[in-house]
Formats: sequence, structure tokens, C-alpha cells
Amino acid sequence: MSVTPIDLRIIDKRVANVYEGIIVAGKKARAINDDRKIEFNAALATVPATSISADDDSEDFDNPAQLNLSLKFEKRKKPHIEALNELLDGKIEFDLRNKTV
Repeated sequence: MSVTPIDLRIIDKRVANVYEGIIVAGKKARAINDDRKIEFNAALATVPATSISADDDSEDFDNPAQLNLSLKFEKRKKPHIEALNELLDGKIEFDLRNKTV
């Protein structure tokens, strides 16, 4: 996975204060991450469990449904990248003085 730097001048063009913009993007990223955790746990609850013997303490078992679900969630964009893109696209409205994001 490559690292893509983001020019702060681009953020500066979109928001009044770069630091406020980064704070807003961070808050949005946390909200996206929380939503994804809820979605993942809900999807994980629908996955049928594999039968494991009581004396098997190792984690070397494979549950294909759980593995597919995990891979599906890993392929998504990271929450901080998604939040920053939303900020740059103007999809996030915020006013930090009034604490509304």
C-alpha cells in the first residue's frame, strides 16, 4: 500500500482554517469508524459459527464466511481518507464555534 501525501494548500482552499479542517476530518473519521464497527458486528452476528472442540485452544481454524466478511471490510477505504475526501469535496458542513459537525 502506497502513501499518498495530501497538500495542505488544498485543505486551506476548502476551509477557513487548516487546523479546524483537520479536526473536523478527524471527528468525521471517528464517526465513520464507529458506524463501521456497528455494521461489522451486525454482519458478524449473521455468520454461522464453526464447531470447535473444547480442547482446541489454537486459532488455526478457518471459517470461510468470517474470512470473506473480514476481507470485504479490509478492502474499504480507511475512515480518515474517506473523511478527508468528504471534507475536500465539500460534503461536510461544520461550525466548531457552535460544536456542530
